[in-house]
Amino acid sequence: MPKPKLIRITTIPLSLEKLLEGQLVYMNSYFEVIAISSEKERLETFAAEKGVRSFYVPMTRKITPFQDILAVYRLFRFLKNEQPSIVHTHTPKAGIVGMLAAWLAGVPNRLHTVAGLPLMEAKGLKRKVLLFVEKLTYRFATKVYPNSKGLFDFIQHEKLVAPSKLKIIGNGSSNGIDTHYFNPKCYSDDDKGRMAQEIGLVPNDFTFVFIGRMVRDKGLVELIEAFTKLYAERKEIQLLLVGPMEQELDPLPDEVIDQIRDHPKISYVGYQNDVRPYLAVSDVMVFPSYREGFPNVVLQALAMDVPAIVSDINGCNEIVSHLYNGCIVPPKDAPAVYEAMGRIVEDQVFFQKLRENARDSIMNRYEQEDIWRSLLLEYQNLLEKKT
Repeated sequence: MPKPKLIRITTIPLSLEKLLEGQLVYMNSYFEVIAISSEKERLETFAAEKGVRSFYVPMTRKITPFQDILAVYRLFRFLKNEQPSIVHTHTPKAGIVGMLAAWLAGVPNRLHTVAGLPLMEAKGLKRKVLLFVEKLTYRFATKVYPNSKGLFDFIQHEKLVAPSKLKIIGNGSSNGIDTHYFNPKCYSDDDKGRMAQEIGLVPNDFTFVFIGRMVRDKGLVELIEAFTKLYAERKEIQLLLVGPMEQELDPLPDEVIDQIRDHPKISYVGYQNDVRPYLAVSDVMVFPSYREGFPNVVLQALAMDVPAIVSDINGCNEIVSHLYNGCIVPPKDAPAVYEAMGRIVEDQVFFQKLRENARDSIMNRYEQEDIWRSLLLEYQNLLEKKT
């Protein structure tokens, strides 16, 4: 008997690689999995490595109505021909394109995961447009999965969809965390010493790390302000920045980029396929983002025994417990980030307490295979209901 077809759609292949890392391979044991995204060569490389099928649909992360209509038509024709049992989308643009095309094609199970909402930071006409698109996406979906309690509550408060369509898989997160892979024991002291030397870090200095897209709404402006102020008082600290510099949709101010480039104790290493070595050489993650769904990088840090300073937003404040495995600060508040960073550096007893609690705080709540099994059960229940 042929396996039912499961189609997973993201706007760019990077989301398939990182946001859903390992998940499509797991699902391929139960479904015929087809990955759909833009960037044809990268998508085909990903599919070949993971042993799944792929289909290329040009999509952009910007508002591009004409291109989006073409993407919907191309995807509609593919879905009509394939007749999948489930179409599951991630990321905003893939959501509206995928859910509309799946609805037009009569796909019985149209699922969309919400892992962050750009409209939370948008204003004026842009916010209205994004709200409309989000409502439309949920209208075409049969189920909507916010990946955090905060997003669940926000969607309900804004009345974006009927409550009956909403559900959180497991304890939240789109993919959970592989605590065997993200394990501090993978790196010896010699490994960490070599890595720190390669990066150019100063031995024995207290190392803060940020991992994520280098954009304004990740809180980089506040982080750089807080770090430079603390550095003026305490020279034995350094900041490691890991992630792609994106200057199109939400650019950093020129003066912040200049500080990152010129500061003697800020090391920027760009995008890294494997962030574990950079966490291994760090003491504390600082992630003062303005909006999130359920940030994987915070899970990864805690799994590597790296406590986190995060902003008081959904997702972050569900993973981090204030003064237990990290610190929670108000968003867009550089002085609060500075205070939290300063306290951790100055109070080694406090820092060690946070570090001791970091890994244990997530191991029993967000183990990756538990999330996969919960999602698989959801798929199987939906298919049984349709049957």
